[in-house]
Amino acid sequence: MAAAPLAALVLSGCAAALVAAPLAAGAGVYKSSQDRPARRDRKRPRQQVAKPGQVYTAPDGSKVQVTNLTALPPPSGTSAGPAPTVGTAPGGMQFLYGSGEAAALSLQAYQALWNYLKVEIGYRRDKSQVRSVVLAPGSTLDNPRFEMCGKRPLAVVLDIDETALLNLGYERDEAIRGGSYDAARWTRWEQTGADKVAAVPGAAEALAAARGEGFKVIFNSNRSAATAAQTAAALEHAGLGPADLFDTLWLRGEGEPSGKDARRQQIAQRYCIVAMAGDQLGDFSDLFNAPDAPVLARRNSVGGTLLAPLWGAGWFMLPNPVYGTALKGGVAEIFPPDAHWTDPAQGAAR
Repeated sequence: MAAAPLAALVLSGCAAALVAAPLAAGAGVYKSSQDRPARRDRKRPRQQVAKPGQVYTAPDGSKVQVTNLTALPPPSGTSAGPAPTVGTAPGGMQFLYGSGEAAALSLQAYQALWNYLKVEIGYRRDKSQVRSVVLAPGSTLDNPRFEMCGKRPLAVVLDIDETALLNLGYERDEAIRGGSYDAARWTRWEQTGADKVAAVPGAAEALAAARGEGFKVIFNSNRSAATAAQTAAALEHAGLGPADLFDTLWLRGEGEPSGKDARRQQIAQRYCIVAMAGDQLGDFSDLFNAPDAPVLARRNSVGGTLLAPLWGAGWFMLPNPVYGTALKGGVAEIFPPDAHWTDPAQGAAR
């Protein structure tokens, strides 16, 4: 079966409109009550308007100082931040789920993956001499080792969330609610959100082409194995399936850590993995996520080691500025000392 070139992909998207509910439904009732003040109320002294900073005496004799707070702070004592507004989204969400730039990057990644499978792997007559792109046990980032495929069938392994599948429903809900990640809400999303997803641009076409050329397409995700049926349904809904648990779908079991190396090795025992795709470095090796690794050291491990040639040639990264291990580090950690700059106009003003 000849697979259609990925250059002929037609980007299909899912447009969702956010409709803000009217916020002034009670305005008429309020105005009506103000138009008919009770006669006895007219005789009352005019109520004093409290101003921030002023101190007043309460009926019990205690002193009360007026502040400019409009809401109680959260129990942790940290700032609650502005209330979320329906129809707004953080910059990362705007980019990943709404921009043509992110769609282009995704198409670019999947086209590169398909070209690699078709040209670099497909042309070889003796597939037993192809090397796996999974780090062999005992490897380090500075000393990576890879095994020959031998007689194992060839496979492509992908992460699911924001690599192959866009979680549109969950992210919209989070944009409206605000706040941080909620594990319980994510579990409910896995259980009920299978029809509120879409394929990452280019993913469905590339995976269909790979299957047509005889490559096994396998998903390796930290989603819960307890929701395997719902995850498989979400992949089918987005045109990315089929996916069968412990064959082409590998998920995190109860109590298992979030790392993926153990599952990767299980898959690698049955298949020769010749390409991997993900949106986090952990989708390629847990070695990238050493808990004590400084931010810049982790960044340099990608391009400053023998693993650098794998990017775009066996390892394929998708954009994700919304969540994950990439989003960490303060100003001092991100920007090296030799990059410090001060605006001359500001410097002169000091």
